[in-house]
Amino acid sequence: MSNKIIIIGGVAGGATTAARLRRLDEFADIVLLERGEYISFANCGLPYHVGGVIESRDALVVQTVTDMKNKFNIDVRNFSEAIKIDTNSKVVQIKDLKTGKVYTETYDKVVLSTGSVPVKPRIPGIEEAKTLFTLRNIPDMDQIIAYINSEKPKHATVIGGGFIGIEMMENLHHLGLKVSLVEMAPQVMGMFDYEMAQIIHQNIANQGVELILNDGVKSFDQQGKQITLSSGKVINTDLIIFAIGVRPDNALAKEAGLALSDRGSVKVNEYMLTSNPDIYAIGDVVEVPNRVSNQMMMAALAGPANRQGRIVANHICGIQEAYQGTLATSAAKIFDQTVSSTGLNEKQVKNLGWNFKVLHIHPSNHASYYPGSEPISLKVIFNPETEEIYGAQAIGGDGVDKRIDVLATAIFAKVKITDLKNIDLAYAPPYSSAKDPVNMVGYVAENMIKGLTKVVTWHEIQELAAKGAYILDIRENAEVLINYLSGSVHVPLSELRSRLGELPKTETIYVYCQVGTRGYTAQRILSQHGFNAINLDGGFKSFSCVFDANGSEVCFFPVNELGDPVSKPVVEETPVSNKSVVVVDACGLQCPGPIMKVYQTMEGMQPGEMLEVKASDPGFMKDIQTWATKTGNTLVNIAKENKTITAKLQKGKPVKAEKEDPKNGSTIVVFSEDLDKAIAAFIIATGAKSMGKDVSLFFTFWGLNILRKPKHVRVKKSFIEKMFGFMMPKGTEKLPISKMNMLGMGPKMIRYIMKKKNVDSLQTLMNNAMSMGVKITACAMSMDIMGIKKEELIDGIEIAGVATYLGDTQSSNHNLFI
Repeated sequence: MSNKIIIIGGVAGGATTAARLRRLDEFADIVLLERGEYISFANCGLPYHVGGVIESRDALVVQTVTDMKNKFNIDVRNFSEAIKIDTNSKVVQIKDLKTGKVYTETYDKVVLSTGSVPVKPRIPGIEEAKTLFTLRNIPDMDQIIAYINSEKPKHATVIGGGFIGIEMMENLHHLGLKVSLVEMAPQVMGMFDYEMAQIIHQNIANQGVELILNDGVKSFDQQGKQITLSSGKVINTDLIIFAIGVRPDNALAKEAGLALSDRGSVKVNEYMLTSNPDIYAIGDVVEVPNRVSNQMMMAALAGPANRQGRIVANHICGIQEAYQGTLATSAAKIFDQTVSSTGLNEKQVKNLGWNFKVLHIHPSNHASYYPGSEPISLKVIFNPETEEIYGAQAIGGDGVDKRIDVLATAIFAKVKITDLKNIDLAYAPPYSSAKDPVNMVGYVAENMIKGLTKVVTWHEIQELAAKGAYILDIRENAEVLINYLSGSVHVPLSELRSRLGELPKTETIYVYCQVGTRGYTAQRILSQHGFNAINLDGGFKSFSCVFDANGSEVCFFPVNELGDPVSKPVVEETPVSNKSVVVVDACGLQCPGPIMKVYQTMEGMQPGEMLEVKASDPGFMKDIQTWATKTGNTLVNIAKENKTITAKLQKGKPVKAEKEDPKNGSTIVVFSEDLDKAIAAFIIATGAKSMGKDVSLFFTFWGLNILRKPKHVRVKKSFIEKMFGFMMPKGTEKLPISKMNMLGMGPKMIRYIMKKKNVDSLQTLMNNAMSMGVKITACAMSMDIMGIKKEELIDGIEIAGVATYLGDTQSSNHNLFI
């Protein structure tokens, strides 16, 4: 007697189960129920058909109902919804959605492949928003396309920075719409660690997309034509794609009494069996073990769903094959970048409390001398004792997915990280280098494990710089002109051996180059000459993904309505020289290669001569603008076509630029916490800013109390720090005055008089100054001494050391101490 198996839900998991069952058992009675029209479609391709990248709608349909019936002899019933599973009678109640008829089918086994549904929280106005869409299946896609074709929207807002949100952002941008991407978390693509996500952020912003992080939706207004965010920001829009995540579609399982996890997923064993011995579950509706941590996780990915479907079919037919968990290996295209990850990220490993190290490298995807070479930013997390690889993340051009696939295989096979150096990988100039990036991971990890190199991370160096540590920049002069860590000492690697006498042997020397390779060389030289030297992991490139040169956090450089970085220098109009144009091809060279070529070529040119340079390194777009400004040369034009950046420069500056006063700043040190002095400081600051000056306020010691939040903030402190904090005023309303304080009566009188005379309060003065772009910095050393934590200070300020203040004074023509 043959088995009767009812599969509820198609797409990746359900359709795979049905096909595998038929191949194993020609006589099984297989019923496939699908409440929609399509039983097997490429849901990962839906955004690309919306954007017109995949032109044929039919290409998304993997198997039609007719194909499934004819090829596999499966009783396929689309537009049929399973509404109840009676586990006692072993029958499924089914509703024909076309006729409304409800009937039952007996079963021997049931396979739940109900997937997930988009999360739609009860946000005010969400039900009335006629412009709001979610994307889960082909009908959803058709609705979005029909709306775009009929309403011709000019602006779209995508809410959610996961896979669907990111892909819809890109495809709507591809259609020519202006796009805003809103993400409530501090970053998009949560599987990436923060410093890696910053590379993604900058790429998104460079395309002209308005990227809004750390902000959620407060309400939808005007039937979806207006969105109010939690911050108060208002977005006027014509189309909304709501993609904040999915939850398991568990209604059937819940009613059938199947065991569920805290997150609502169906619990299954290694054979995908639920708590009922006759019911299996697969795909987005279940939780499965992570292969590295062995913790349960949701993996809404097609690959795991396909494998689970095969395992279920095997088990039903008597083949014992256990599901081995998932690494959640994934890849996504974000404009001209590929982003990919596998295994655990650093956040997850930290939460597990495991011993780990990380490494960052930035190699080329193939031989640099072969056209089209691009950098790959690669991060790997590993255990330095067992050498187990925990996870990896990569961002770059072609070849990113290949490297992550190799690393996923290594994790699956439990290959030690140091053994990666011995793997024979395919090499030819168009595809790789003689030392593939995966081999390089092995080399770097081995050096770290064997103690040949000691490293400091991008976030540790920021703290060390703020405290005045000895930091050595060993890059070349042309690179330092672009950017450098504030307070660092510059000795080029080529001069290091001859200048060892200038370096202190009593201090730890933190060495950095652009990507970490030359820094390692310098660290080895110094170590063997008796210095305690530590190299910056990933070099300045990894650091600058998160921080600027002064150690202040910069998520990304925002763009204007034309898609250009706001920080981009204005391209100057200059008379076109009648002299011949010098052409330099720097394509394939990684940073600092392109800049070095420009620097060397410009050295031999005469003032007024023109230089055209082509480069493929993504960082060149920003670097050449900064380099031109700092070297006194003129950026005439810059453009990007496909992956090639073309910049045109003229040696020298126009006359008008040479007349500008190089010092147009104003710096103010605020040492006092007195209300009257704080008011004076901010009045002077806003006045100077109104006159076009660059203004910097540096708060130190008691002045830090001006920046404290008025409400208590829960932070971990020692007893002395708590006592200090209790005795000091919190925020502007608690500040004393320098004369006639009178137990607090004096400040109250001043505030009353200011209000009576219609003079702005100190809080308003501070808000005005910050909105005008006045730079406000809190002294890191003073915070440490006084036990003040970052979380206690108001938002929008920077935390840095005295080197930052001294750097600001260099471009100032007056300095005040209050």
